[in-house]
Amino acid sequence: MSEVTVLGIFVADLSFSANKIPTIGETILGDKHNIGPGGKGCNQAIALARLGCNVNFISKIGNDDYGKLALDSLKQNKIDTSNVIISKEHQTGVAGIHVDSNSGQNAITVIRGAPASFTKNEIDINIIKKSKIFLTQLEIPIEVTLHCLKVAKENGLVNILNPAPACKLDKEFFSLADYFTPNEAEAEFYTGVKINNESDAKESAKKLLELGLKKVIITLGEKGLFYSDGKEEIYIKALPFKKVEDTTGAGDAFNGGLAYALSKNKSIKECLNIANQVAGLSTLKLGAGNSMPLLADLKQV
Repeated sequence: MSEVTVLGIFVADLSFSANKIPTIGETILGDKHNIGPGGKGCNQAIALARLGCNVNFISKIGNDDYGKLALDSLKQNKIDTSNVIISKEHQTGVAGIHVDSNSGQNAITVIRGAPASFTKNEIDINIIKKSKIFLTQLEIPIEVTLHCLKVAKENGLVNILNPAPACKLDKEFFSLADYFTPNEAEAEFYTGVKINNESDAKESAKKLLELGLKKVIITLGEKGLFYSDGKEEIYIKALPFKKVEDTTGAGDAFNGGLAYALSKNKSIKECLNIANQVAGLSTLKLGAGNSMPLLADLKQV
Protein backbone atom coordinates (compact mmCIF):
# COMPACT_ATOMS: atom_id res chain seq x y z
CA MET A 1 0.00 0.00 0.00
CA SER A 2 1.33 3.43 -0.97
CA GLU A 3 0.83 6.27 1.48
CA VAL A 4 0.61 8.74 -1.40
CA THR A 5 -0.33 8.38 -5.06
CA VAL A 6 0.93 11.11 -7.38
CA LEU A 7 -0.57 11.67 -10.83
CA GLY A 8 1.61 13.84 -13.05
CA ILE A 9 4.20 14.05 -15.77
CA PHE A 10 7.87 13.26 -16.07
CA VAL A 11 9.99 15.49 -18.27
CA ALA A 12 13.72 15.56 -18.72
CA ASP A 13 14.84 18.93 -17.34
CA LEU A 14 17.53 20.65 -19.40
CA SER A 15 18.71 23.44 -17.09
CA PHE A 16 21.01 26.28 -18.13
CA SER A 17 22.43 28.69 -15.55
CA ALA A 18 23.81 32.13 -16.45
CA ASN A 19 24.07 35.56 -14.84
CA LYS A 20 20.80 36.55 -16.54
CA ILE A 21 17.91 35.04 -18.50
CA PRO A 22 18.31 35.88 -22.20
CA THR A 23 15.80 38.14 -23.91
CA ILE A 24 14.32 37.49 -27.35
CA GLY A 25 17.05 37.39 -29.99
CA GLU A 26 19.86 37.42 -27.43
CA THR A 27 22.67 34.85 -27.13
CA ILE A 28 24.56 34.69 -23.84
CA LEU A 29 27.26 32.52 -22.28
CA GLY A 30 26.23 30.37 -19.34
CA ASP A 31 28.20 28.93 -16.44
CA LYS A 32 26.44 25.60 -15.61
CA HIS A 33 24.09 23.09 -17.15
CA ASN A 34 22.27 20.04 -15.84
CA ILE A 35 20.11 17.24 -17.26
CA GLY A 36 17.90 15.53 -14.71
CA PRO A 37 14.41 14.40 -13.74
CA GLY A 38 11.63 16.96 -13.78
CA GLY A 39 7.94 17.55 -14.35
CA LYS A 40 5.71 18.58 -11.47
CA GLY A 41 4.41 15.10 -10.73
CA CYS A 42 7.86 13.52 -10.86
CA ASN A 43 9.36 16.23 -8.65
CA GLN A 44 6.58 15.83 -6.09
CA ALA A 45 6.97 12.04 -6.10
CA ILE A 46 10.74 12.31 -5.55
CA ALA A 47 10.25 14.86 -2.76
CA LEU A 48 7.88 12.45 -1.02
CA ALA A 49 10.13 9.43 -1.47
CA ARG A 50 13.18 11.24 -0.10
CA LEU A 51 11.17 12.10 3.00
CA GLY A 52 10.51 8.41 3.52
CA CYS A 53 7.02 8.01 2.04
CA ASN A 54 5.83 4.99 0.10
CA VAL A 55 4.91 6.58 -3.24
CA ASN A 56 3.07 5.36 -6.31
CA PHE A 57 3.58 7.46 -9.45
CA ILE A 58 1.04 7.40 -12.28
CA SER A 59 2.49 8.79 -15.50
CA LYS A 60 3.34 8.14 -19.14
CA ILE A 61 6.74 8.25 -20.86
CA GLY A 62 8.23 7.38 -24.22
CA ASN A 63 10.37 4.39 -25.14
CA ASP A 64 13.50 6.51 -25.52
CA ASP A 65 16.62 7.71 -23.69
CA TYR A 66 14.73 10.25 -21.60
CA GLY A 67 12.21 7.53 -20.73
CA LYS A 68 15.11 5.43 -19.44
CA LEU A 69 16.25 8.45 -17.39
CA ALA A 70 12.74 8.60 -15.92
CA LEU A 71 12.65 4.97 -14.85
CA ASP A 72 16.22 5.07 -13.51
CA SER A 73 15.52 8.23 -11.48
CA LEU A 74 12.26 6.92 -10.05
CA LYS A 75 13.71 3.52 -9.14
CA GLN A 76 16.78 5.13 -7.54
CA ASN A 77 14.36 6.97 -5.27
CA LYS A 78 12.41 3.75 -4.54
CA ILE A 79 9.23 5.01 -6.21
CA ASP A 80 6.70 2.45 -7.46
CA THR A 81 6.85 2.62 -11.29
CA SER A 82 4.34 -0.15 -12.02
CA ASN A 83 1.85 2.50 -13.17
CA VAL A 84 4.25 4.42 -15.40
CA ILE A 85 3.05 3.60 -18.91
CA ILE A 86 5.64 3.33 -21.69
CA SER A 87 4.30 4.62 -25.01
CA LYS A 88 5.64 3.38 -28.34
CA GLU A 89 3.95 6.23 -30.23
CA HIS A 90 5.03 9.28 -28.21
CA GLN A 91 8.28 10.72 -26.89
CA THR A 92 9.13 11.45 -23.28
CA GLY A 93 8.54 15.08 -22.37
CA VAL A 94 11.29 17.69 -22.00
CA ALA A 95 11.62 21.09 -20.33
CA GLY A 96 14.02 23.88 -21.22
CA ILE A 97 14.91 25.86 -18.09
CA HIS A 98 16.85 29.13 -18.01
CA VAL A 99 18.10 30.02 -14.53
CA ASP A 100 19.39 33.42 -13.38
CA SER A 101 22.39 32.46 -11.23
CA ASN A 102 22.19 35.74 -9.29
CA SER A 103 18.62 35.32 -8.04
CA GLY A 104 17.80 31.67 -8.71
CA GLN A 105 14.70 32.76 -10.68
CA ASN A 106 13.85 30.92 -13.87
CA ALA A 107 11.89 30.78 -17.11
CA ILE A 108 10.60 27.40 -18.29
CA THR A 109 9.17 25.90 -21.48
CA VAL A 110 7.60 22.44 -21.11
CA ILE A 111 6.86 19.96 -23.90
CA ARG A 112 4.64 17.33 -22.26
CA GLY A 113 5.24 14.57 -24.81
CA ALA A 114 3.66 11.21 -23.94
CA PRO A 115 1.50 12.39 -20.99
CA ALA A 116 -0.50 14.64 -23.33
CA SER A 117 -2.00 11.45 -24.81
CA PHE A 118 -3.09 10.02 -21.43
CA THR A 119 -6.66 8.69 -21.25
CA LYS A 120 -8.62 7.75 -18.12
CA ASN A 121 -8.96 4.17 -19.41
CA GLU A 122 -5.21 3.75 -18.87
CA ILE A 123 -5.49 4.45 -15.13
CA ASP A 124 -5.60 1.56 -12.67
CA ILE A 125 -7.99 3.09 -10.13
CA ASN A 126 -7.26 0.34 -7.61
CA ILE A 127 -3.86 1.91 -7.04
CA ILE A 128 -5.51 5.18 -6.02
CA LYS A 129 -7.99 3.40 -3.75
CA LYS A 130 -5.17 1.86 -1.70
CA SER A 131 -3.55 5.20 -0.78
CA LYS A 132 -4.17 7.77 1.96
CA ILE A 133 -3.31 10.91 -0.04
CA PHE A 134 -3.83 11.78 -3.71
CA LEU A 135 -1.67 14.56 -5.14
CA THR A 136 -2.01 15.97 -8.64
CA GLN A 137 -1.50 19.06 -10.79
CA LEU A 138 -2.89 20.23 -14.15
CA GLU A 139 -0.18 18.97 -16.53
CA ILE A 140 -2.08 15.74 -17.31
CA PRO A 141 -5.15 16.05 -19.64
CA ILE A 142 -7.88 17.68 -17.57
CA GLU A 143 -10.47 14.91 -17.97
CA VAL A 144 -8.00 12.35 -16.60
CA THR A 145 -7.20 14.55 -13.61
CA LEU A 146 -10.91 15.03 -12.85
CA HIS A 147 -11.57 11.29 -13.12
CA CYS A 148 -8.79 10.48 -10.64
CA LEU A 149 -9.86 13.18 -8.19
CA LYS A 150 -13.37 11.69 -8.20
CA VAL A 151 -12.05 8.17 -7.57
CA ALA A 152 -9.90 9.44 -4.71
CA LYS A 153 -12.75 11.40 -3.12
CA GLU A 154 -15.18 8.45 -3.40
CA ASN A 155 -12.66 6.28 -1.57
CA GLY A 156 -11.94 8.64 1.29
CA LEU A 157 -8.52 9.94 0.26
CA VAL A 158 -7.28 13.44 1.01
CA ASN A 159 -7.02 15.30 -2.31
CA ILE A 160 -4.29 17.88 -2.88
CA LEU A 161 -4.77 19.87 -6.10
CA ASN A 162 -1.79 21.95 -7.19
CA PRO A 163 -3.39 24.08 -9.96
CA ALA A 164 -0.36 24.39 -12.20
CA PRO A 165 -0.26 25.38 -14.94
CA ALA A 166 -3.33 27.46 -14.17
CA CYS A 167 -6.28 26.92 -16.51
CA LYS A 168 -10.04 27.36 -16.43
CA LEU A 169 -11.60 24.74 -14.16
CA ASP A 170 -15.13 23.45 -13.73
CA LYS A 171 -16.55 24.07 -10.23
CA GLU A 172 -16.41 20.32 -9.60
CA PHE A 173 -12.63 20.55 -9.25
CA PHE A 174 -13.01 22.95 -6.34
CA SER A 175 -15.45 20.69 -4.52
CA LEU A 176 -13.14 17.69 -4.93
CA ALA A 177 -9.99 19.41 -3.63
CA ASP A 178 -9.33 19.17 0.11
CA TYR A 179 -6.23 21.34 -0.28
CA PHE A 180 -5.74 23.84 -3.11
CA THR A 181 -2.12 25.00 -3.46
CA PRO A 182 -1.55 27.77 -6.03
CA ASN A 183 1.42 30.10 -6.15
CA GLU A 184 0.88 33.87 -6.44
CA ALA A 185 0.45 33.87 -10.22
CA GLU A 186 -1.96 30.94 -10.16
CA ALA A 187 -3.98 32.48 -7.34
CA GLU A 188 -4.21 35.71 -9.35
CA PHE A 189 -5.45 33.71 -12.36
CA TYR A 190 -8.41 32.38 -10.36
CA THR A 191 -9.21 35.51 -8.32
CA GLY A 192 -7.91 38.54 -10.23
CA VAL A 193 -6.06 39.67 -7.09
CA LYS A 194 -2.41 40.58 -7.62
CA ILE A 195 -0.48 39.52 -4.52
CA ASN A 196 2.21 41.88 -3.23
CA ASN A 197 1.83 41.38 0.52
CA GLU A 198 0.08 39.37 3.24
CA SER A 199 -3.08 41.47 2.98
CA ASP A 200 -3.37 40.68 -0.74
CA ALA A 201 -2.83 36.98 -0.01
CA LYS A 202 -5.63 37.09 2.56
CA GLU A 203 -8.00 38.67 0.04
CA SER A 204 -7.04 36.17 -2.64
CA ALA A 205 -7.55 33.22 -0.28
CA LYS A 206 -10.99 34.57 0.67
CA LYS A 207 -12.03 34.70 -2.98
CA LEU A 208 -10.72 31.17 -3.56
CA LEU A 209 -12.74 29.86 -0.62
CA GLU A 210 -15.82 31.52 -2.12
CA LEU A 211 -15.36 29.24 -5.15
CA GLY A 212 -16.17 26.27 -2.90
CA LEU A 213 -12.67 25.32 -1.83
CA LYS A 214 -12.10 24.00 1.70
CA LYS A 215 -8.46 24.79 2.48
CA VAL A 216 -6.24 27.14 0.51
CA ILE A 217 -2.46 27.44 0.70
CA ILE A 218 -0.91 30.18 -1.45
CA THR A 219 2.85 29.84 -1.82
CA LEU A 220 4.51 33.24 -2.03
CA GLY A 221 8.07 32.43 -3.12
CA GLU A 222 10.62 34.38 -1.10
CA LYS A 223 7.76 35.89 0.95
CA GLY A 224 6.65 32.53 2.37
CA LEU A 225 3.08 31.18 2.36
CA PHE A 226 -0.47 31.96 3.45
CA TYR A 227 -3.07 29.41 4.62
CA SER A 228 -6.79 29.85 5.16
CA ASP A 229 -9.75 27.54 5.70
CA GLY A 230 -12.22 30.35 6.41
CA LYS A 231 -11.76 30.05 10.16
CA GLU A 232 -8.02 29.80 10.74
CA GLU A 233 -5.37 31.86 8.94
CA ILE A 234 -1.63 31.20 9.08
CA TYR A 235 1.20 33.22 7.53
CA ILE A 236 4.69 31.72 7.53
CA LYS A 237 7.82 33.45 6.26
CA ALA A 238 10.23 31.71 3.87
CA LEU A 239 13.45 30.37 5.36
CA PRO A 240 16.30 32.95 5.16
CA PHE A 241 18.93 31.10 3.11
CA LYS A 242 21.97 33.17 2.12
CA LYS A 243 22.39 31.78 -1.39
CA VAL A 244 19.56 30.47 -3.55
CA GLU A 245 20.91 28.39 -6.43
CA ASP A 246 17.73 27.57 -8.36
CA THR A 247 14.02 27.95 -7.53
CA THR A 248 12.95 25.37 -10.14
CA GLY A 249 10.76 22.78 -8.44
CA ALA A 250 10.38 24.66 -5.14
CA GLY A 251 6.59 24.61 -5.46
CA ASP A 252 6.73 20.88 -6.18
CA ALA A 253 8.93 20.38 -3.12
CA PHE A 254 6.35 22.27 -1.07
CA ASN A 255 3.50 20.05 -2.28
CA GLY A 256 5.54 16.93 -1.67
CA GLY A 257 6.36 18.11 1.84
CA LEU A 258 2.71 18.91 2.50
CA ALA A 259 1.54 15.48 1.32
CA TYR A 260 4.23 13.80 3.45
CA ALA A 261 3.20 15.69 6.59
CA LEU A 262 -0.51 15.04 6.02
CA SER A 263 0.20 11.32 5.57
CA LYS A 264 1.84 11.36 9.02
CA ASN A 265 -1.25 13.02 10.57
CA LYS A 266 0.58 16.21 11.52
CA SER A 267 -1.32 19.34 12.58
CA ILE A 268 -1.90 21.95 9.87
CA LYS A 269 0.77 24.25 11.32
CA GLU A 270 3.27 21.38 11.44
CA CYS A 271 2.36 20.47 7.84
CA LEU A 272 2.96 24.01 6.65
CA ASN A 273 6.29 24.33 8.47
CA ILE A 274 7.54 21.01 7.08
CA ALA A 275 6.44 21.89 3.54
CA ASN A 276 8.09 25.31 3.87
CA GLN A 277 11.38 23.70 4.93
CA VAL A 278 11.31 21.18 2.07
CA ALA A 279 10.66 23.97 -0.45
CA GLY A 280 13.44 26.16 0.92
CA LEU A 281 16.03 23.39 0.99
CA SER A 282 15.21 22.44 -2.61
CA THR A 283 16.45 25.84 -3.83
CA LEU A 284 20.03 25.22 -2.71
CA LYS A 285 20.95 23.05 -5.72
CA LEU A 286 20.66 23.40 -9.50
CA GLY A 287 17.85 21.31 -10.97
CA ALA A 288 14.45 20.14 -9.80
CA GLY A 289 14.03 16.43 -9.01
CA ASN A 290 17.64 15.95 -7.93
CA SER A 291 17.50 18.96 -5.59
CA MET A 292 14.80 17.49 -3.31
CA PRO A 293 16.06 17.20 0.29
CA LEU A 294 16.19 14.13 2.51
CA LEU A 295 14.28 13.86 5.78
CA ALA A 296 17.60 14.16 7.64
CA ASP A 297 18.19 17.55 5.96
CA LEU A 298 15.06 18.96 7.59
CA LYS A 299 16.37 18.21 11.05
CA GLN A 300 19.37 20.46 10.38
CA VAL A 301 17.28 23.54 9.54
